Amino acid sequence: MYSKEETQRLKREFWIEFADKYPRKWMLYDTKIKDLSFKFYADNKKAQVLLEIEPRNDDKRIQYFEKLESLKNILEEEFIQDLVYEKNFVLETGKTVSRAWIEKTGLSMSNRNHWEGIFDFFYTYMDAFERFFHEYSDYIRDIEPEG
Repeated sequence: MYSKEETQRLKREFWIEFADKYPRKWMLYDTKIKDLSFKFYADNKKAQVLLEIEPRNDDKRIQYFEKLESLKNILEEEFIQDLVYEKNFVLETGKTVSRAWIEKTGLSMSNRNHWEGIFDFFYTYMDAFERFFHEYSDYIRDIEPEG
């Protein structure tokens, strides 16, 4: 078991080493669509690459999610197979978001021997998500105005 300080140091080293291995600027929050972002996630059981939709307005969130779902066949045939789609995912904070993600279990951020596998997983799937998004962002962005 790690102390809080050791855990923070390990996480910092993990992200520094990932950035060293794949020195590129990831899109993450820079999607040009408010409240739509890409995320990396890793803990002691799994690694995930996510596209999260989190507007305060539920109608807007659902419209974006339905746009994403309408592209499911293209996304899975050309970019990423085995994505999980969840229209109403409740975060630990109680906030409801929509998301699509892929995960790989059996990987632990606290095990340095797993880092290479996590890094490769992150790179492969975030790169695919970004290529998909670059191609279809105009379509996703075009939702009905609130009203």
